Amino acid sequence: MTGATTVHRGRWSLQDRLDAMLRELPFEVAPGTAGITVELEFDRTQGVLDLGCLGAAGFRGWSGGARDTYTVTAGWATPGYLPGELEPGLWNVLLRLHRIPPGGLDYEVRVRPLGALPAAPPAPKGPDPVPRPPAHERRDIPELDGMRWYAGDFHSHTVHSDGALNVPELAALARGQGLDFLAVTDHNTVSHHPELPAAGARYGISLLPGQEVTRDDGHANVLGDTGWVDFRGTAGSWREHARTHGGVMSVNHPLGGDCAWRLPLADRPRHAEIWHSGWYDRRWGAPLSWAQAWRPDVIAIGGSDFHREGADGLPGSPTTWLLAEDDNPAALLTALAAGRTAVSAGPDATLLLRLGDELLLLGADGTVLVRPDGWREVVHGDRTILPGGDGPYRLESHENEVIALCQ
Repeated sequence: MTGATTVHRGRWSLQDRLDAMLRELPFEVAPGTAGITVELEFDRTQGVLDLGCLGAAGFRGWSGGARDTYTVTAGWATPGYLPGELEPGLWNVLLRLHRIPPGGLDYEVRVRPLGALPAAPPAPKGPDPVPRPPAHERRDIPELDGMRWYAGDFHSHTVHSDGALNVPELAALARGQGLDFLAVTDHNTVSHHPELPAAGARYGISLLPGQEVTRDDGHANVLGDTGWVDFRGTAGSWREHARTHGGVMSVNHPLGGDCAWRLPLADRPRHAEIWHSGWYDRRWGAPLSWAQAWRPDVIAIGGSDFHREGADGLPGSPTTWLLAEDDNPAALLTALAAGRTAVSAGPDATLLLRLGDELLLLGADGTVLVRPDGWREVVHGDRTILPGGDGPYRLESHENEVIALCQ
């Protein structure tokens, strides 16, 4: 016996959202259940409900507003969810009342237990690999003390949350854009992590495991193979999870519209996504002002927040550069934690890098170098070496448009 279908239906009010945005709708999993399928119905023209799953033993997945159905079995699961034996006991559908209109929102959730294991969907595939030289070779960037500069992106999404591409397709696209590494940071889930090593190896790109911990009032990336970060906790608990599990936490798009950072956080992380693809007019100085107010030693990184072509930026728009001993995830995370970073508009765009006590400027003729003390000087030549030291530095146009950043 696998039990009968469980149905939850009703009408959420705006007051319900204010009382408790995240709701748990319980259902029982009987011994021997091969899987479960959850289906959600509501009027998407009127509101937004986010969907997830808690097993009897803990987290089993999250898809937010990207899906209205999911399946979890011992051998496979819908992207965003974790496969594995279904432990008997009390499970919960997670339902977040993301947007509820003043007149309320009707909903129905159905949980169907599966007595037999359904066929697994086809394994995700991508295009054939196309070899491309590493960024430092294409741009003739010298080594420093056995370390090299690697070009990457710290913010991207797949079908495991609200992206359009599977992991191999995303890896192929990022490599085709000229990147050496890419952090894959799906919302509130780690179900994409097992797919990263094989896809990275096939396409010759280092794929860093990550999770965009997502709340209505702030998003943050926890980068590294840290396990699932419970988004239901405080921002301080996310920070502590990253610290104790060997990861790095970065505040995402702190000025990003309704996703702007509004969460209290006493122990502020050094890393922040100062350059997001949504920085459409880089003459707008608010991101730099926010960074200075956040903490004086902030480490600026960039993220495309790629979901699909035609929205956000393509992978590498902007590009974050890391000075690292190797391009494996562990070495890249070490470089990130140490603050050996630079940001450019793309992997082949104007670039400002610090090489010890010197600055390397590529494609920067006619720009203005801004030093940490505010001193400005015009750059002459497309490949220039200038004296430098501890940052931050930036390149600007004659209109004060930010062209490149480095620590």
